[in-house]
Amino acid sequence: MKVTCLVDNAVKAQSPFWGEHGLSFLIEQDNRRLLFDTGATDSVLLHNLNQVQLSLRDIDAIALSHSHPDHTGGLPQLLMQREAVPVYAHPDLLRPRYVRRNGETTPKGLPMTADALQKHAELRLDASPREIFPGIWTTGAITERDEPEGRSPHHLVRTEEGWVPDPYLDDMSLVLKTSGGFFVLCGCCHAGLLNTLDHIYSHFGQMPIAVAGGTHLIGASKKQLEHTVERLRAMGTPKLHLNHCTGPGAFDTLASAFQGRVTDCPAGTTIHC
Repeated sequence: MKVTCLVDNAVKAQSPFWGEHGLSFLIEQDNRRLLFDTGATDSVLLHNLNQVQLSLRDIDAIALSHSHPDHTGGLPQLLMQREAVPVYAHPDLLRPRYVRRNGETTPKGLPMTADALQKHAELRLDASPREIFPGIWTTGAITERDEPEGRSPHHLVRTEEGWVPDPYLDDMSLVLKTSGGFFVLCGCCHAGLLNTLDHIYSHFGQMPIAVAGGTHLIGASKKQLEHTVERLRAMGTPKLHLNHCTGPGAFDTLASAFQGRVTDCPAGTTIHC
């Protein structure tokens, strides 16, 4: 199995890939190609797919970590070129989401309507873990959240009672079964990195050997980062390939604590697992 970071905030040195504030991974297995998130724009996604000699028509399935546009921005163009592609996500993906800054509230959800998505994609929405290809699953809903979540005070949803903080019910990751153990791909980890790993242990029976992607530790306090280090050490210290919303402070803390087991994962990075 091969995992390539197609889109990230950063780009691998001397790489022809383009970067943007967004995330997308390409998973290749036995001539099947799964896209995990679609970056923020179709232009970057298309350019970077071209660097690995693929087009949108070569994608066999899509999985979405959550609905935020930096992870779903390339979706409309993809569905125009790859009609009826299976799309795996949590049912709450279709819920309207918003961001409020300086008193102004604007949409921060899917870049297309739920009707359009349902029309052009083969939606496979499930709150339970679901196998996409042999050995590749979604985590399903991460409901037990005893550890800190990856939250932003600006993210909101609207209910009958009014505006409330986004519960990030749609946040999920992918679990890849490799010869050495489980490899986890994260989008933003709004549900919380430790909650995600605890969920995987609960549902799959093993702690992952590696984690790649965004971990939303960018706003984590020193105390939270110290606790994260302690918990990861207790979990057996999985290898960490970090990018997107992890944050430089969290990266430095984790890299210092787990020397040799933490690397960055900019666009253009390939991991064989």
